[in-house]
Amino acid sequence: MDAHKNARSCVWSRDLLIRRVKEGKRLAEVAAQIGLSERRAREWVKRERCEGRAGLADRSCAPRRRPRQVRPETEIEIVALRRQRLTCLQIADRIGVSRSTVARVVGRAGLSRLKSLDPVEPPNRYQWGEPGDLLHLDTKRLGRIDGIGHRITGQRTRPAQKGWEFVFVCIDDATRLAYVEVLDDQLSTTAVGFLGRALSWLRAHGVETKRVMTDNGSCFVCHTFRRFCASLGLRQIYTKPYRPRTNGKAERFIQTLLRSWAYRFAFYTSAERTAFLPRFLHFYNHHRAHSSLDGSPPISRLSRNNVLRLDS
Repeated sequence: MDAHKNARSCVWSRDLLIRRVKEGKRLAEVAAQIGLSERRAREWVKRERCEGRAGLADRSCAPRRRPRQVRPETEIEIVALRRQRLTCLQIADRIGVSRSTVARVVGRAGLSRLKSLDPVEPPNRYQWGEPGDLLHLDTKRLGRIDGIGHRITGQRTRPAQKGWEFVFVCIDDATRLAYVEVLDDQLSTTAVGFLGRALSWLRAHGVETKRVMTDNGSCFVCHTFRRFCASLGLRQIYTKPYRPRTNGKAERFIQTLLRSWAYRFAFYTSAERTAFLPRFLHFYNHHRAHSSLDGSPPISRLSRNNVLRLDS
């Protein structure tokens, strides 16, 4: 007999149960002897009374009724109405099928959410050919730290506000060379000073800058920053509103910066975190394998003489 692996009883034990009950023994006592609950034992007695010995056999677990398959023409009609942005309930009322059926059909078609019907913006991937053709600038606000926080201790007590620091990021489009500073504010004069130091650092690496891309932050769209770029002969490009992907290289580098520097180690103070930044930048620029550069570090995109001179 092919009994279920977790079955508490089989045909012979059920037959024994029926015979003992017919002999006049109490149902609860017999069920306990066989290892069944009284409720289940009563069910077997009822089956034997109605169906005879055949009622003691195991039954299939398959459902007696199977849901009807949706006809292909109905599926086509459901998908067509869904592409008109109708809800599952509206489609069900119009076609005369259940809402669950409509949900299954649109799910198989990948249209469970109305957002799936919106046109997908194609990826905008580009890379300038020469170092310095385009610099990406961006900022990221970080909270000041004074001691180990809840990420390490697990204590959820609200600490006193320590203020904010602002990480200014500059990354070259062609080489992915990155220059970063942690500054106290986001004023226009601060942004101008950062850009000047970034340009000097890149010039020391043999990179002459031609263009600068920024978002529409107040420190980048102000007259002071624009005049500074014009005085150096730099063309300033702005990202499209609500399209951070336009400045995607800087946005992605900020994610790497947070994971590998700002939030990777347990820093006790903001000064300790800032002091560790040059070491991480050296590792990023000279040793870290970059997936978009075929596994090579950013410094490899410069001339060989520069690589040997700057990493010696």
